[in-house]
Amino acid sequence: MRKRNEISSRMRKEFQRVGFTRAAGILVLLIILVLKAGAQQTPLYTQYMFNKVVYNPAVVGVDPYFQIHSNHRFQWVGMTDAPVTNAISFYGPHPSLPMGYGGYVYHDITGPTSRTSITGVYGYNVEIMPDIRLSGGISFGLMQYRVDGTQITLKDPSDLAMQGEVYASWVPDVNIGVYLYHPDFWVGFSTAQLINTKLNLYDPGTGINKLATHFFLTGGYSYEFSYDWKLEPSAMLKGTAPKAVQFDINARIIWQDMVWLGLSYRTGDAVSVLIGYSYEERISFGYSYDITLSQLRQYNTGTHEIMFGYRFNDIR
Repeated sequence: MRKRNEISSRMRKEFQRVGFTRAAGILVLLIILVLKAGAQQTPLYTQYMFNKVVYNPAVVGVDPYFQIHSNHRFQWVGMTDAPVTNAISFYGPHPSLPMGYGGYVYHDITGPTSRTSITGVYGYNVEIMPDIRLSGGISFGLMQYRVDGTQITLKDPSDLAMQGEVYASWVPDVNIGVYLYHPDFWVGFSTAQLINTKLNLYDPGTGINKLATHFFLTGGYSYEFSYDWKLEPSAMLKGTAPKAVQFDINARIIWQDMVWLGLSYRTGDAVSVLIGYSYEERISFGYSYDITLSQLRQYNTGTHEIMFGYRFNDIR
């Protein structure tokens, strides 16, 4: 919180220097703090390996069945107006062609600010070697960024510029990705927010906030070291190169493709414990608990994330 207060003080002085009104400055400050939280503008997931389509469109059509996945993340529990993220996806393959399609929706809210995305996804894959295929994908969507001024209390109550007003901006979004996969391993690279749209929330002529292009480099390996047991390490490098880069690394141990236990580490942020259960490889449930490592640990009791999944019958 002290770090955020210092950032707020510096940003407010900068806005005053360039001549914006107080209300516009505070509004833009709120958006920047939310969008820049965690060094990125895209939603954060600890259990990213179960809902890959939300960050890489190339995974549609990879599996021979349709599937539904949802993630529900409650970050920094105990802090006022802490982030809450909900996402759900549905995707699968074409019955006869090497392609897939689907979509996802997510809603991310932090105090008076929120963002909602509705996205459609398409992917096409080809065989490049026996048991190894390469998929490419693209997604198109709309995102709404919103600030509810009715939830904001200004230090100067006589300044009514933001009180009782709701500001929203709809912007287009395009993501692309590639995904190389084998029954035992996978590697993917994707980008998000390719259209660096300005968010004209308070003053249409200002456009202070601008969406930044993000990248995700992911990989994983499944090692079966006995008839009943597997070890599955995976990793994700994400951010807005060359700065604001974050690294996730985790490993799960899986028993009979049914029960798993894992550990994860996110640089400069958290260490996590993951547990999960899959019923007949059709219905799955996962839970993760993040222990905050940054200075914010003084103000929260951790982060909870829940995952649900359902696999339909094979169609190939």
